[in-house]
Amino acid sequence: MKAHVPAEELTDKEKKLLFWASFLSLTAAGFGFSFRVAKMGDYGAAFDLTNQQIGQVFGASLWPIAITMIGGSLLLDKVGFKMPMFVAFALQAISSVGTATAGGYTSLYLFAFCAGLGHGIVEAVINPVCAAVYPKDKTKMLTILHAAWPAGLVFGTLPIITADWLIDGLSWKIHSLWMLIPVFAYMVMYLPCKFPVDERIKAGVSYLDMLKQVGFLSAFLAGGMMIYEIGNQVDALTGWTKPDNWFYAAMGMGAAVGVIMGGLTKSFGKPLFFLMCCTMIPVATAELATDGWIKKLMTPVLSEMKIDAAFALVFSAFIMLILRMFAGSILHFFSPPALLCLSGLGSAIGLFWLSEATGIAVFLAFVCYAMGQTYYWPCVLGFVSERYPEGGALTLNTVSACGLLSVGIIGGPLLGVAFDKSIYNNAQKELPQVVAQAEVGANFLWMKHKAIDPAKKDAFIGTLPEAEKKSAKEKFTVINNSAGRDVLVFAAWFPCTLILVFGAIALYFKSQGGYKPVELSEASGGGGGPGTEGATTSEDDDSGDDEEPA
Repeated sequence: MKAHVPAEELTDKEKKLLFWASFLSLTAAGFGFSFRVAKMGDYGAAFDLTNQQIGQVFGASLWPIAITMIGGSLLLDKVGFKMPMFVAFALQAISSVGTATAGGYTSLYLFAFCAGLGHGIVEAVINPVCAAVYPKDKTKMLTILHAAWPAGLVFGTLPIITADWLIDGLSWKIHSLWMLIPVFAYMVMYLPCKFPVDERIKAGVSYLDMLKQVGFLSAFLAGGMMIYEIGNQVDALTGWTKPDNWFYAAMGMGAAVGVIMGGLTKSFGKPLFFLMCCTMIPVATAELATDGWIKKLMTPVLSEMKIDAAFALVFSAFIMLILRMFAGSILHFFSPPALLCLSGLGSAIGLFWLSEATGIAVFLAFVCYAMGQTYYWPCVLGFVSERYPEGGALTLNTVSACGLLSVGIIGGPLLGVAFDKSIYNNAQKELPQVVAQAEVGANFLWMKHKAIDPAKKDAFIGTLPEAEKKSAKEKFTVINNSAGRDVLVFAAWFPCTLILVFGAIALYFKSQGGYKPVELSEASGGGGGPGTEGATTSEDDDSGDDEEPA
């Protein structure tokens, strides 16, 4: 039996089996993420890890995803779709069992790294597989497929909460094994599966023409961010110290990668695809980087109600799960860019509301925020798959990798800067004597600001008379809590940007007669323009000098 066949040769039963096996593979990644969110404090305490080490273990499960997504996309032509999924299965199973038997920081880091590599391979495969199996419903089916992530968060967190409630003192090591359930389930399902031939390969679009979709522009962006993040990890884990201007150095090396790609392909890249890669920075900031602040806001409310704070993650993920599963209904009324514009509106309203909400209103604002972020990631993937099918797995996975990388490089640190600035500004008004003793200079990218050094702050407050010490601590607690609200206001401007960008893209397509996917035909060959329905003439030009909306 051939492992790879044209998609039209697959029966409906075979397509469904392949789709739900892919769904479970991404669900398994969500299980691993849920475990680390819920139990990082427990294994940190068990091995006396610092907060930095705990964060590094958590990061090790995330940053390798982008590496294997882009790297895997370049190799899928040679190895196909099936073999990489066996590698992903092995990596995820090793991660789960290995974490349960870990003896300290190093082993925890390595097994989290395995989880990140496996997650990246899963994403590198299932996105193009879904697009190839359902070429007429890419955005709809990719959105349903990515309901697997919140499903993993919901069904990965609930067993942890339930087991801890039923069995007092249950070890965190047991919880790391929950991931094995979806891991073995999807591998059993994959065994009899026949995989589709990638639609780009089926249409005869060459490897070079796939690279042309990325060209100089997107290779520069993705390459620079990958180099920057790898350098950050080397700096954290070895004796090498990154230079002060590491971001600019990394982006300079990224430009060199872009020049090489542009020279080899003789392509500047697709400007609209590059814009979509850039929009993943505010998308990832609005969706992923703000979750930590939102959970912090929900904790006091849930604690008063005697509810485990982990339910904040379950609550948000459950909303996303339901809405993504029924994506087909809403896509009947909105094109992907129009739905992305509406998503930005929902996120912005939710974040602004959360910055002021109290009591039950926090839940209502949280629902609004969760509804807004639901369609970001899958709709961007659907848009890229529908408009740039010549790019195959590479364009799909490059845009997603840019989003994942930007969380650690830009989104998370930028919100941290906003947090520090809010604390500093409010402390200047309420605790000027503390500021005078504890202020330090800080910078991020090209921006310079002042912040409060926690160690200096605590040391100074410790020298105050008891009454003043108590008052200063209480005031700083209030300042710290209000800073979280200020950060949410700051974060809300990212989806506001998305409203404008995606709104402009939606209006552009409306002016061209409406949004329509680009469809490849087998006559496309190795470089002729793809057969299209209503595509602009620029889509037929592989030179990279496209007249696309900027």
